[in-house]
Amino acid sequence: GVTRLLLTRIPFFKEIIVSSFACESCSWSNTEIQSAGRIQEQGVRYTLAVTSRQDMNREVVKTDCATARIPELDFEIPAFTQKGVLTTIEGIIDRAVAGLEQDQPIRRATDEEVANKIDEFIGKLKQLKEVRSSFTFIVDDPSGNSFVENPRAPQKDDALVVTHYRRSPQQAAMLGLEGEELEEKPADSAEDLRNEVLQFNTNCPECNAPANTNMKLVQIPHFKEVIIMATNCDSCGHRTNEVKSGGAIEPQGTRITLRITDPSDMTRDILKSETCSVEIPELEFELGMGALGGKFTTLEGLLKDIRELVERNPFTLGDSSAPSKTEKLREFVGKLQEIIEGKTEAHFIMDDPAGNSYLQNVYAPEEDPELKVERYERSFEQNEDLGLNDMKTEGYESEGASAR
Repeated sequence: GVTRLLLTRIPFFKEIIVSSFACESCSWSNTEIQSAGRIQEQGVRYTLAVTSRQDMNREVVKTDCATARIPELDFEIPAFTQKGVLTTIEGIIDRAVAGLEQDQPIRRATDEEVANKIDEFIGKLKQLKEVRSSFTFIVDDPSGNSFVENPRAPQKDDALVVTHYRRSPQQAAMLGLEGEELEEKPADSAEDLRNEVLQFNTNCPECNAPANTNMKLVQIPHFKEVIIMATNCDSCGHRTNEVKSGGAIEPQGTRITLRITDPSDMTRDILKSETCSVEIPELEFELGMGALGGKFTTLEGLLKDIRELVERNPFTLGDSSAPSKTEKLREFVGKLQEIIEGKTEAHFIMDDPAGNSYLQNVYAPEEDPELKVERYERSFEQNEDLGLNDMKTEGYESEGASAR
């Protein structure tokens, strides 16, 4: 016979190799799939609530190391008992029924009681195909290369829950990865945190639909660690990102002054913490602490965010605005655009009492002639805003005990 191989890509998944064999003499045919990629960093578990006949037609990639389960029947197809297959949920049930029926004639001759119980179980499996009542279909693959189709992709499927998990040492050994796992164990947990993107569930700030927030610890050269958080909503397409300081509040505040003289200054990296205020003296403009939140972007990106903040305000440039105000703000936006395009020189000042903001020095580690960084002692009011006046980190244990 002839074996045919096809390298194909499953949308919203990955590349696989489909192999097909057909024999013209006896008409026997067989299809298998193999992953065309490497074993993934994490295992994956798909949990689908099957409620209709349409769900039975969902495509499934089940590798040979994956386990398929239907908890309602206490039914399980263990790993490495079947070859990898590209099929549907109905196809997996049909394949299980065919496997159980294969040895039934021999069982009836040797142990009729067991054969009757298997016949009864086969009947239950066939009833599942009619979907008279809902059931749960689970595919658990430690290699991370199995897949259950989401017909609504790229939107979220409420009936399908996808869980990624770290492999246990036993699962790694089953996949032949015990050597790699042993090497990973001595690694520092803090180092793992730097290299890993953490994900947690949240709600979209625009449409309140369930969404995921990704969080990553990043080391900024010549500065410190920060935490970058990004939220993407599949329902309305809203995207937002925010930066939190990964370190403590500095002993002194920081005032950074940059003289913008060249369009290349727009590409400088900026970390603006949520406690930082921004000032552009030439435009008589000041952005207060807390506005725009924490951001890790470029100077151009921050100036564009400031422009959008002004343009989006309905009381300044909308129908509710006064003509005199509108003219002034249009003039301001025009001057700001000239600074962004590099047509006008200006000073850009960042004042952060917490000392957690940063503006890239393109000459680092040498001094930048256009960049001035000043350290200063915080005032009582600034410490009050940061909550430092009433914060006590030493000796509070003894005070608490005496109060009791």
